[in-house]
Amino acid sequence: MGSATTQALATTTKALDATPGVDLDVAGELFAAARAVGDSSQLSGALADSAAPVEARRGVVAAVFGKTVRPATASLLTTAVEQRWSSASDLVDAIEELAVRAAAVADTATDVEEELFRFSRTVAENPELELALGSRLGDAAAKGALVEKLLAGRAGRSTTLIASSLVQQPRDRRVRQLLTRATKVVADQRGRKVATVYAASPLSAAQVDRLTTALSQRYGTAVSLNTVLDPNVVGGLRVQIADDVIDASVSSRLADLRQRLAG
Repeated sequence: MGSATTQALATTTKALDATPGVDLDVAGELFAAARAVGDSSQLSGALADSAAPVEARRGVVAAVFGKTVRPATASLLTTAVEQRWSSASDLVDAIEELAVRAAAVADTATDVEEELFRFSRTVAENPELELALGSRLGDAAAKGALVEKLLAGRAGRSTTLIASSLVQQPRDRRVRQLLTRATKVVADQRGRKVATVYAASPLSAAQVDRLTTALSQRYGTAVSLNTVLDPNVVGGLRVQIADDVIDASVSSRLADLRQRLAG
């Protein structure tokens, strides 16, 4: 990610936080805008062209989206195109991220991170489902409808909107990659980090509380904990949070011992 995009993302995120009236309708419109911009190289190029006057880029937003979206959506899209992006694809990614963040803002009562994580595990454990959702040949609307059907009664509206929208605009990204990224974006919007814990057996409530407290103290922020059962861990835990891996598993210690004996 280029420095221009990093700064632009920070600005658009602040704009979202300051925009009143952000709800699931706004989130849905942002997802639709991301699809429209991503599907048109001409449109994405015009909106991300830093050499073009800012007023011209605002005019494109008004002409393409102004009469079809809510004022909050139009305002956020305008802020996005006013920024300098390292590439047109970065702008598309940013609009999509705004949509995910808007969905998180619209539904603070639902544990969207946990629901997205659960769905990503469902996809990971079902190769046929992952293939159906990730195929380039499949109809985008049909993929979205399939996700909505799978999550009906199992996840909140924000989670369903995020997951069903993302599978319709993969842009050469794997489904699990999309869901993992969305989980991290939702957590960031809510001021948390996401930790994935790999364990051989389910953690007790007391273990979850202790681990969450320890990680929160270590990283200086609230932590959302997701658990993956992995028999290869053998015993102990392996924790991944951002780019850090904390490996306290028996399998890791055995591997280390074997290396020492061999060396």
